[in-house]
Amino acid sequence: MPETPETRPGFLLYTEIDWEAYMQQASQYLNGERDYTMIKGGTGPLVYPAFHVYIYSILYKVTDGGKNILLAQAIFSWLYLAILTVVMACYRKARAPPYIFPLLVLSKRLHSIFLLRLFNDCFAVGFLFVTIYAYQHRIWTVGSVAYSFGVGTKMSLLLAGPAVGTILLQALPLRRALSAAFLMAQVQVTIAWPFIPVNPLGYLSRAFEFSRQFLYKWTVNWRFMDKETFLSREFAFALAAANLGFLLLFLATRWLKPSRKSLPGFMSALWKPPSPLMQQQISLRLTPSFVMTTILSAMIIGLLCARSLHYQFYAYIAWSTPFLLWRSGLHPIAIYGVWAAQEWAWNVYPSTTASSMVVVGCLFLQVLGVWWGTRDDLVEESSPRIDEIAESQEYVD
Repeated sequence: MPETPETRPGFLLYTEIDWEAYMQQASQYLNGERDYTMIKGGTGPLVYPAFHVYIYSILYKVTDGGKNILLAQAIFSWLYLAILTVVMACYRKARAPPYIFPLLVLSKRLHSIFLLRLFNDCFAVGFLFVTIYAYQHRIWTVGSVAYSFGVGTKMSLLLAGPAVGTILLQALPLRRALSAAFLMAQVQVTIAWPFIPVNPLGYLSRAFEFSRQFLYKWTVNWRFMDKETFLSREFAFALAAANLGFLLLFLATRWLKPSRKSLPGFMSALWKPPSPLMQQQISLRLTPSFVMTTILSAMIIGLLCARSLHYQFYAYIAWSTPFLLWRSGLHPIAIYGVWAAQEWAWNVYPSTTASSMVVVGCLFLQVLGVWWGTRDDLVEESSPRIDEIAESQEYVD
């Protein structure tokens, strides 16, 4: 009998959840299926964008049709280390203190998501932090392309869309910001192109399915609510309204600080762009810390108001929480305490009333904490010097 992770002494067990379904979907694509509505797996229809299919098609070939689990786990371990390197680089660029770095490597649930579950969220969160890293270094085109590839892997990254748009509109002249948006759209069309001629509406409805019905038994965040409320349209509308409310609150009071304009004033400025010098000054106020805070706070707002979170969504939370708690101004002991409570809650399976309340409570604390903690943040961190920035072709024209 060949040695596998399941049989090797001292190794944690590989747990099949979505890997076989991913492989089945990849197999159908490789066999020539181009109608997105016809691609299915053991867990149901394919409900991820096309770049997910391409990634797992490569893994299908490399791992002998998905049978070589040990090799797949090795690949995901390398992926974990590569993304962790980018995450730490983002933290360092944002001048995060060394004492929160251990929290980036201590999560049991995050290790499980990468090494034991092989979820597509691992690739999506990688693209998210590549986007942050590129924007921190003012490489706007690379960051925008990376973000679009992330959305093309899993639409969860759409949660960061409002923050990405706000950053680009302040970092670049309107024409260049719109060009970046058009480039991201082009990436999506290119990714979807093999499927568009066959069934374009079918692709859009499956790859970006906003009307999906969530199962109560899998929810990690709303277990403390009764099933009837969880499934109700009123609850869905309330969460959507809360999401919109938080986004508007952050947009009006935090995310537009580099422009030094109110929300109405910022909207007006889109039609009457500032002078090149003023645009340059606004752009220079988008510090690495501001970029990272804005994008991660948008993600956490979306996750707080999500209809249902499954365990793989912790991939987006685990590397966001330490930074957001630090930006909230909490004492280091409090940061470690909140992190430990959240980690405990996400490791409870199946979720319970208590664990789900802790999940929601920790996310709520991060949202309100980062909003309160940045109340006096006028983006006073040292900005890149104009002569340094001017050397980059990605800087404002």
